[in-house]
Amino acid sequence: MTVSSDVLFRIRGLVKSYGDHVVLDGVDFDIYRGECLVVLGRSGSGKSVLLRQLNGLETAEEGTVEFAGTEISALSEYDLYPLRRRIAMLFQSGALFDSMDVYENIAFPLREHTGLADEEIAAKVAEKLEMVRLAGIEDKMPSDLSGGMKKRVALARSLALDPEVVLFDEPTTGLDPVTSATIARLILTVQERVGVTSVVVTHDIPLARTVGDRVAFLHAGRFRFLGDWSEAEESDDELFAGFLAGREEVEDAA
Repeated sequence: MTVSSDVLFRIRGLVKSYGDHVVLDGVDFDIYRGECLVVLGRSGSGKSVLLRQLNGLETAEEGTVEFAGTEISALSEYDLYPLRRRIAMLFQSGALFDSMDVYENIAFPLREHTGLADEEIAAKVAEKLEMVRLAGIEDKMPSDLSGGMKKRVALARSLALDPEVVLFDEPTTGLDPVTSATIARLILTVQERVGVTSVVVTHDIPLARTVGDRVAFLHAGRFRFLGDWSEAEESDDELFAGFLAGREEVEDAA
């Protein structure tokens, strides 16, 4: 798709540390409305830490995160509450409530954040399950589901409030290649049908190539690369090229 010029997120000078370990070291980038930005990097590179800055789950020591003109980093937890209706997050584990069936899992944010009647909630739940190709499983418990189905139910729940943004934290971790490809197609489907802005943190190169309009490569607290796939293929950065080719053993010569 053609990336919009409308900046939805503006991130400047982001610094995040845990003790003496600097995870983000002055990160600057924009996210455009309607795009899918994929953030690549080795395990422990800070990808998930970066993702959690985008909805205020964590705050940085320095820098700013602006969403639609509002500086998230300056908001209290109370003021973040309505903003999180607009920015959904799909956690790596799926984070379903084990004691609730599929229906109640997806209905939960609707009950918490809206005044919809029961029949309206039921219609919403059915709509979101159809979107992730799991129509009719409302009565199943999470323990009855495969790993891939759990991820799809979690995606349906993240879409329940019709967010503007969906943040995906390693959506294919632990899944086989066929199920991973299904998740990739669903991310594309959501992008096309709902028009959300997506940020996908992953080390899954096939997923990244399938869903990403632009790709960023996070290493040593900074983006070594940020651009579209044609620019990625032409990059002369050996570390980035090695990562794309699966050669994670390539060391930074800089």
